[in-house]
Amino acid sequence: MRAINIGILGLGVVGSGTVEIVNRNREEITRRLGCEINVTQGSARSTNKPALEKFDIDITTDSYAVINNPDIDIVAELIGGTTLAKELVLAAIAKGKHVVTANKALIALHGNEIFAAAKAQGVRVAYEASVAGGIPVIKAIREGLTANKIDWLVGIINGTGNFILTEMRDKGRSFEDVLKEAQALGYAEADPTFDVEGIDAAHKLTILGSIAFGIPLNFEKTYTEGISTISTDDVEYAKELGYEIKHLGIARKVDAGIEMRVHPTLVPDKQLIANVNGVMNAVMVMADAVGPTMYYGAGAGSEPTASAVVADIVDVVRYMKTEEVRQVPYLAYQTDALEAQQIVAIDDVQSAYYLRFHAEDKSGVMADITALFAAEDVSIEAVVQKEAVSDVSPILMLTNVVKERAINSLIEKLSALGSITSKVVRIRVEHLQ
Repeated sequence: MRAINIGILGLGVVGSGTVEIVNRNREEITRRLGCEINVTQGSARSTNKPALEKFDIDITTDSYAVINNPDIDIVAELIGGTTLAKELVLAAIAKGKHVVTANKALIALHGNEIFAAAKAQGVRVAYEASVAGGIPVIKAIREGLTANKIDWLVGIINGTGNFILTEMRDKGRSFEDVLKEAQALGYAEADPTFDVEGIDAAHKLTILGSIAFGIPLNFEKTYTEGISTISTDDVEYAKELGYEIKHLGIARKVDAGIEMRVHPTLVPDKQLIANVNGVMNAVMVMADAVGPTMYYGAGAGSEPTASAVVADIVDVVRYMKTEEVRQVPYLAYQTDALEAQQIVAIDDVQSAYYLRFHAEDKSGVMADITALFAAEDVSIEAVVQKEAVSDVSPILMLTNVVKERAINSLIEKLSALGSITSKVVRIRVEHLQ
């Protein structure tokens, strides 16, 4: 087979890493693939970047020049965003180019349209690098677990948030303090909203949930909650109770439909995913035949993400030699077999809960509190009353599994008690069984 030419849109961190890996590992890739792949053209905001001088490729500021180049077989979209990126990807598909992308927002928001366009044009769109960087979790779920019915998956799929929570736990630092360091280290953007408020993780969970359960991409229905309100006190109290606080993406099949939610979560400290620290990512999947499996590694960075991009390029080249009927479907299930299942509203999700609040340290207060729990039919798993300061005690409570709307009603009534002197903090608890 002739050499395959790659055009890269965006020669930034991941784009440059892709060129580096292709050049460095050319012999290994060729031995595995049976033909050579070459990055021959790329687009960048400026052609005068010193870092790009070492690449022996044609560099242009016009992304459409790459798309319109008749010698380019595969276009790698690595610019990010959802406006220009969508236009470029659809233009590449219309030109009959195969596409590889690391753009989770693009796939989560516009993947249904993009995959339909690619199928109509007879080209491939590969997106392994869009979730969890260098961890081949999409391939694992879409192909490795084909024999299984998946019950649930949970993931730490944003390294910035995981770094912040790890530092808060290990060093007792505040959220704001660690966020500044994360920005200085390049883990978080100047505007960290997508990372710390869960939007980035929700993009990725949307993709994972779709391939796990055979549903169309439903980002707008994925419940999203960030970690900016997590306090050092809660991290420390969770530790005392035998839990870690992790920012999890959770997709679970239940009788009412599919749960799709991203939020801070207490996880028992003995469970594997509770011990994923720093900027690392991990996804745990529970399937009926194989049981639990976990996929761990670097979720971002130049070469880890570029590793997935190059692997996708290799897969696309293999697809180029394969009849469509033999190709793996974009979202694991055949297109006509995707089912628009009910996405469970967060009020109907069932979970255990951690509650923390301050209450006056006087007779009868705890009786009033437990009476409210009984009235709302919320069972108490554990209660810890910390030492009082100025006649006010921090109270920690763990509940058994209950619907979210019942907890919300309980919190509203607790907050109305004159003896409760602080906001009631609520964090969901998952035992992953």
